[in-house]
Amino acid sequence: MTQVACGIDIGGSGVKGALVDLGTGEFIGERVRIETPQPSTPEAVAQVCRAIIDRLGVGPDVPVGITFPAPIVRGTVVFMANLDKSWEGVNVDELMTRVLGRPSHALNDADAAGLAEVAYGAAKDVPGTTIVTTLGTGIGSAVIVDGTLVPNTELGHLEIDGHDAESRASTHCKEILDLSWKKWAKRLQRYYSHVEMLFSPDLFVVGGGVSRKHEKFLPLLDLRTPIVPARLLNTAGIVGAAYEAARTAR
Repeated sequence: MTQVACGIDIGGSGVKGALVDLGTGEFIGERVRIETPQPSTPEAVAQVCRAIIDRLGVGPDVPVGITFPAPIVRGTVVFMANLDKSWEGVNVDELMTRVLGRPSHALNDADAAGLAEVAYGAAKDVPGTTIVTTLGTGIGSAVIVDGTLVPNTELGHLEIDGHDAESRASTHCKEILDLSWKKWAKRLQRYYSHVEMLFSPDLFVVGGGVSRKHEKFLPLLDLRTPIVPARLLNTAGIVGAAYEAARTAR
């Protein structure tokens, strides 16, 4: 596997990038961040990505992986919520390969975070099925089986007790309803029990900013499956994108 790759994480407010040491999963040098252009059209965002790799001094033979806040099916954006609607139907791999002047590989942001946790974080060397969830505005998910990603799962949108799961159990829901850790944990219990029943995973990894306070809520959950906090946190998207780009480039 290539020892260095570049990861770029595209979000609604900022585009972030860094070079990644694929042996350790750590950044090489500084992370670069540029505001997401408005309107956030494909060409405008691609030019920002070009500016990031130029500032990082990314060599022409270094693979580039790009995360998106949307499902990516065979390189193409299926639908878009957090960037300009003109992204829908765009083949990101082709666009970025043209603008960046090198082969580029796009994937969903939650999938990238999941791959990073399996390759370098809390799920490293865990065989079988790992489900990584990110608790935040919604609930993102990544399902990885023996190191192979099952892309574009949307387990935050499972219907549980007549509700979209993330509308009841996300961190955002905890905040707007001012739920105590105990009350929120009851909602998480219902969510993770349901996912456990569907998949019988070997490990749950919980990411998102709230995972920094994992001791407040993870011990309150009663599951058969081990459940642990994520390790990479805000570096996971970039690291996972770089890791997958290097694997794809082999």
